Amino acid sequence: MIRLTYLLRRNPGWPLEAFQQHWLEHHGPLVARQASALGVRRYVQVHTLGEDPLNPILRELYGASPEIYDGVAELWWKDLGDLESCLRTPEGREAAQALLEDEKSFIDFSRSTLWFAVELPQINPSPETMVAKEEGPLVKIVFPLWPHAHLSVEAAQLHWRMNHGPLARQYGAAVRFERYLQVHAFETPLAEALRAARGDMEEPGFGHAEVWINRQAFGMVSGPEVDEAFPLFVEDCGYFIDLSRSPMWVAKEHVIIDKKRIVAPLPKPNQILR
Repeated sequence: MIRLTYLLRRNPGWPLEAFQQHWLEHHGPLVARQASALGVRRYVQVHTLGEDPLNPILRELYGASPEIYDGVAELWWKDLGDLESCLRTPEGREAAQALLEDEKSFIDFSRSTLWFAVELPQINPSPETMVAKEEGPLVKIVFPLWPHAHLSVEAAQLHWRMNHGPLARQYGAAVRFERYLQVHAFETPLAEALRAARGDMEEPGFGHAEVWINRQAFGMVSGPEVDEAFPLFVEDCGYFIDLSRSPMWVAKEHVIIDKKRIVAPLPKPNQILR
C-alpha cells in the first residue's frame, strides 16, 4: 500500500472551525463520491486541535516549530500504478479536477504541501482498533519531518528507521504510546505534478511520525524510565530532524472511506513505488 500525506493550512479569513467544518461536511463527501474513479481505498481527515494544552507542552519539550498545520488529509491506494491508471481515464481526470477546484476555496496551497509515503509500523500496527475519534480519550500526535541541511533524505530516513525506531519501541510501554507509525516519504513525478497543479507549495519533508496516546494515561506517566526516555527521544530527534522547521501537534481523526486495502491482484515487487 502507498498513501498520500497532504498537510493543509487554511486560506486567509477562514477560522479554524469553519475550515474544518467545510473540509468534513463538504469536501469529505466530495472525495467519497469520487473515490471509485480515483481508486481510493481509505481516506482519513486528521483535524488539528488548535488550542489543545498538549500542543505547547510538546512544542517546548522537543523544541519543535510553532507553525502547525490545520489538518492532514491521508489517502491510501493499492499501489502507485493503480492511481496512475485511474488518472489516465476521463473519469479519473474529471474527479481529480473536481477535488482541486473545491480545494482552492479553503486551502492555502502556498503554505501546504503533499507527498507519497509508505508505512513502517513500530508499535501496535493494527489500524482497525486505533482511531482517535472525536468522542474518545485517544488523540493522535502528528509530527511531519524535515532534515537538517547537511543530511540527505536517505540519511535522515535511515537514522529514523534504524536508530529512532528501536529507541521508541524500547520505551514505548513506559511512556504509554498506544501506537506508533513511521510514514516514510518518497519522491515521484506524480507527487511533483500534484504539487505543480496547486502552484508554489512548500517543500516536502521526508515523512511524518504518528503516535496515538490515551490523553488520560499519558498525563499520568512517571518514573525513572519516563525521566530517561524523553531526553533520549529529544536528543536523538535533534540528530536527524531540523526541529526549527518541523511542527508537532495533537489531532482527532475522521475516517471517511475505509475499504479493504489488500486486494487482488497483489502488487508485484517494485510495483508499489513504481
